[in-house]
Amino acid sequence: MRASLAAAPISSPGAAQPDLQVTRVAKHYGAFRAVDDLSLEVARGSFFSILGPSGCGKTTLLRMVAGFLSPDSGQIKIGGKPMNGVPPNRRPVNMVFQHLALFPMMSVGDNVGYGLARRGLAKDEIKRRVGDMLERVSLPGAQAKRVEQLSGGQKQRVAIARSLVLEPTLLLLDEPLGALDLKLREHMKIELKALQAAFGTTFVYITHDQSEALVLSDHVAVMNHGRFEQVGTPQALYYQPQTPFVAGFVGANNRIAGVATEVTGNTVMITSAAGLVIAARPIGPIGRGAAVEAFVRPEVARLAHHPALLRDAGLACWSARIDSLLFDGANSAVLLHETQSGTGFRIALPQTGEFANLSVGETVAFGFDPQRAVCFAADSTTDLHVFS
Repeated sequence: MRASLAAAPISSPGAAQPDLQVTRVAKHYGAFRAVDDLSLEVARGSFFSILGPSGCGKTTLLRMVAGFLSPDSGQIKIGGKPMNGVPPNRRPVNMVFQHLALFPMMSVGDNVGYGLARRGLAKDEIKRRVGDMLERVSLPGAQAKRVEQLSGGQKQRVAIARSLVLEPTLLLLDEPLGALDLKLREHMKIELKALQAAFGTTFVYITHDQSEALVLSDHVAVMNHGRFEQVGTPQALYYQPQTPFVAGFVGANNRIAGVATEVTGNTVMITSAAGLVIAARPIGPIGRGAAVEAFVRPEVARLAHHPALLRDAGLACWSARIDSLLFDGANSAVLLHETQSGTGFRIALPQTGEFANLSVGETVAFGFDPQRAVCFAADSTTDLHVFS
């Protein structure tokens, strides 16, 4: 099952001209469809991310927007102007790569001013604009520093400053945080979001890291096998996935494959091959007897020491034995298996301290509201990154 997205407009009727319009663009390498008849619009001044696994076609798409690759078919417009046949150096676009591509033999000021010098601006004007830009990216007075004197985060800001000083319509970012360590990456997510808001430049960002996409973006396109599975706000992708791939790829999820044994109104009863019976909310048409996939997020399920506590709350519940405790502060979780079917689940631990003394091998109860679980007709072609 795949969302039908021949066009995926992000701007509303009557809004300003989108900064990026991609219409039925395709790029093939022999029989391999790297980008497959894909369309999208990106509103002016927005932060738009393309999220997907390695090999899904997101870098190919970005390189076509930048002009480094030519589409086999379709049209790309930037700022309302057709770009087909326009070389990269004549497009109102700049690009920030994972490895930044700063010039190590140049000072910070010369790196930031390089594009302005290539355009033939006067030295005084370059000096003024470079100084202003370094102020805006929180590197005042850094013009004379060498690149090797900078920290990873400072280099990141210099690369962004070098691109933004040219006042592009679009700034394209190709996994720019991938080479940073975890703590710096988390810090730079906040900085990038603040920079984009401050400058108002349209950012198009590609990543395989769902956390980056969800934290940074106004809208996200989830890409798989050269097409968009779903385009929407981070909240919509997380809480209202429209395909099994999106449900499995965006955020952690428990996946239960089985058969729809009963369909009543807004609830599907699912029986897994192992014999686990659960209820979930259907997404799209599902008939009785159909093969299905249900998804239950770890934070949706509730733990209890006694089943009665869950039943009193109106939840169906199951008995389970704890296999492992995963301590990660506020993201701590427990891995367990349902005792009758052996089905594995990951369940987020609440930060109340109630379950601080759980131990491996202990028996607990768990349950969830069926309307907070989702169910799709099975898609055997989809690779899912889930707990099952």
